[in-house]
Amino acid sequence: MKIRIQIFVALFFVSFALIADDLEHLSVKVKQGDGVYSLLRRYNLNTSNCNIEYFKDINGLNNDLSLISDKSYKLPVFIYKYDGTSIRSTIEINDWSLAKKIQTYNESLYSNGLRSKDYREDNILWVPYDLLYCDGSYIIDSESKKTISYPLFGYKHEKVEIKDSKLKGNVYYIVAGHGGPDPGAIGKYDGHKLCEDEYAYDIALRMAKNLLEHNATVIMIIQDKNDGIRDEAILKPDKDEVCYKNQKIPLNQIARLDQRCIAVNSLYKTQKKKGAKKQRVIILHVDSRSSSQRVDMFFYHNPKSKTGKSLATTLKNTVEEKYNTHQKNRGYSGTVKARNLHLLRETHPVAVFIELGNIRNSKDQKRFLIQDNRQAVANWLVEGLMREK
Repeated sequence: MKIRIQIFVALFFVSFALIADDLEHLSVKVKQGDGVYSLLRRYNLNTSNCNIEYFKDINGLNNDLSLISDKSYKLPVFIYKYDGTSIRSTIEINDWSLAKKIQTYNESLYSNGLRSKDYREDNILWVPYDLLYCDGSYIIDSESKKTISYPLFGYKHEKVEIKDSKLKGNVYYIVAGHGGPDPGAIGKYDGHKLCEDEYAYDIALRMAKNLLEHNATVIMIIQDKNDGIRDEAILKPDKDEVCYKNQKIPLNQIARLDQRCIAVNSLYKTQKKKGAKKQRVIILHVDSRSSSQRVDMFFYHNPKSKTGKSLATTLKNTVEEKYNTHQKNRGYSGTVKARNLHLLRETHPVAVFIELGNIRNSKDQKRFLIQDNRQAVANWLVEGLMREK
């Protein structure tokens, strides 16, 4: 059933529709003389360039940012039916601090007269776009629509040029293995420790940047706001990685995997409602075997997923083709296999689990120690993703 509510607010109206199985944007009928910035400022949405660009996108606006008086425009705010229990259960998140920000936002608009009732009274929750999708890590460069800033990549690499829109509408969740209190597999090189989580994360960031260049939506499930893309050979380990959004990573393995699944699945539902064409989970790990055993890249998929098998095969074939081109007569032993792994089994989007190599083997270590090689791995994997039918 569609419910339509209109609230009179100082010479203009706020209206929205609630549909049981879908999310709607909050819509407003603007006053004479309103521009994008003044309208968003009124609703406390002007502090994020991400909101401004999303506003332009959902309303089909060009760069002059002018609005037509008395016309209704969608705001970068989603409407949720509050479940009467908590904000976290309403929008299916575990992040208490994020829920608190959403609560403060709704209470502020109520106290300023932009809402006629408290969300706990009318069971209608307003959630700003930037709180769900930007989190300071995805900001549109106001000087050029073809350039974005992604601070997670670090100062040297944060500017990303949008080269084309080949992946527009596709959503990729990049999950670097381990992190936080768990460094994963550990190798040794010239007296230094090589930690799996650091190298998997660096390649994950490089993949994310490549995907963004083709206008994909990319969400890093594991994040470290201090590292960025690093070009040095020895990536110093730390324990400050978090799981989206800003959740402390638990030491317990099952709890850690469940946390990642919950994050992906919650985002998947929201992105699906927004009309995502394709959603994929890419899980990156580094193997640990005998130091004498060289390991090529291995690709795993959910045994029940034909699409997952097809994607894993495409990625494997792409990597093998690249090795055959750049290192003739090298040979390639990587395979595609079905495995009943937690993340493959429990995440809703199609997922592929990739072992990038043996961190204890001296030849495999070159795949991780040399930054050009890490970039090549990221390039090849993204090319494989782009080949998916």
